[in-house]
Amino acid sequence: MKKKVLVTGANGYIGRHIVNELLSKGFDVLAADVCFDGLDERVVRIEEPIFSGNKNIFEKMGRPDVCIHMAWRNGFVHNADSHIGDLSMHFEFIKNMIEGGLKQIAVMGTMHEVGYHEGAIDENTPTNPLSMYAVAKNALRQLLTIYTKDKDVTLQWIRGYYIYGDDAKSSSIFSKIVQAAQEGKKEFPFTMGKNKYDFIHVDEMARQIVAIISQTEVDGIINSCTGTPVTLAEKIESFIRENGFDITLQYGAFPDRPYDSPGVWGDTTKLDRIMKNA
Repeated sequence: MKKKVLVTGANGYIGRHIVNELLSKGFDVLAADVCFDGLDERVVRIEEPIFSGNKNIFEKMGRPDVCIHMAWRNGFVHNADSHIGDLSMHFEFIKNMIEGGLKQIAVMGTMHEVGYHEGAIDENTPTNPLSMYAVAKNALRQLLTIYTKDKDVTLQWIRGYYIYGDDAKSSSIFSKIVQAAQEGKKEFPFTMGKNKYDFIHVDEMARQIVAIISQTEVDGIINSCTGTPVTLAEKIESFIRENGFDITLQYGAFPDRPYDSPGVWGDTTKLDRIMKNA
């Protein structure tokens, strides 16, 4: 029987790619968001707000087999107060879904939960979040880990890294370069670009996320990443070349953020186990 998958934040930057990947793999897709323009016609649109506080939210959401919880406000504004203000609503929504009968929940996490770190991140890496966004995500993960410990439910915490692709829809450095090039700018103010990160294309991330939720054997914290660190300068220079932009990076115009690591990437041990069977 085809599994029913609910995607919250289905019309968001990553959500739309997950929806398309789910459809291509033959899942029935339920989409929850504040607007649905641009989403595939095959999805079932769920109008009920996820933060309504309704105890019967599982019924209202169409009784999915799996929920991929992507919804999150101001994800690109790391110190917005909304991250902390919304935290209890995220927990209440997921708790009520599980109380209603949900058996599998996958939640979008972030490598920023870890804070300053050098080297590979795995599920046992200690967390020390350094922004409101990271504190809220980390707290939600901890709350759900405690809450689901004695429950008959699979919890998969999908830890994201640096995402690019579909750059007009994001607020990343890639989208800022696209915008600058479209405005005819010849220079782009930049850091020294020496820090190394784990960059993943949004389509590959969607493929990984769908593979993760297609099984329940591997759970807990799972990195969605490449496992390969690349310097920011290398990645941006190749991005400029690939897109044929006539723009030059102005190195050293901005200082590196104090909480950015000189080199950080995801450990792919758990992900590899999943992808080899995908």
